[in-house]
Amino acid sequence: MSIRCIAVDDEPPALQLIKGYIERTPFLELVGVFHDPLKAIAAVKEHDIKLIFLDIHMPGLTGMQVSRLLPESCKVIFATAYEDYALESYRVAALDYLVKPYNFEEFSLATKKAKDYFGLEFKGDKPHASGRANSEKNEFIFLKADYKLHKVYFSKILYIENIKDYVRIFFEDGSKLMVLMSLKSLEDMLPEGFMKVHRSFIVRLETVEVVERGRIVYGGVYVPVSDRYKEEFQQFLLS
Repeated sequence: MSIRCIAVDDEPPALQLIKGYIERTPFLELVGVFHDPLKAIAAVKEHDIKLIFLDIHMPGLTGMQVSRLLPESCKVIFATAYEDYALESYRVAALDYLVKPYNFEEFSLATKKAKDYFGLEFKGDKPHASGRANSEKNEFIFLKADYKLHKVYFSKILYIENIKDYVRIFFEDGSKLMVLMSLKSLEDMLPEGFMKVHRSFIVRLETVEVVERGRIVYGGVYVPVSDRYKEEFQQFLLS
């Protein structure tokens, strides 16, 4: 499996450089390079692009404007000569922000964030405690948040909530952890004993004690059970 990507820049040398870097990265699949932002947006929708390397200063539409026109499933890594937009890039949930001129090592660090976000594992990667196969053998996984790796014990998780491009993990002791990744990616890492009860929520079944009007009650917090998952959840309650 690979991440389908495109690159957009109005400068041919910049496009040539990033094209070469992408081709050196085994988990990236380059679909095309574009000078025209509008053609790039069309390509994202036509080819189900998951990652776009995007310049900010371009004629017509700026990179920031382009990023706001992309589907939520397409993530952005900005590549620009200007540092001034770093804060704004995170407001549009960019995965990273490369400042030109950048080298392959810096490019690789940025693309690793995309790899982590989409939950990909590839042959040749160093073993780590993620993925369902590994998590069934281990009691924990390591998740990156706030530039640190956090050891997360499955037995301490209460429930998990999806918030746009992040997941927020709630623990039994009342603490929380916000991680930049998709709910699907984290779901694939969880062992048996967890259940998705709503498109935005996963619960650890051992923690379910009170259910009221189709909602799981955790103190003063209510986790909804949607119609799509209601039958499976009811089977758990009756088992």
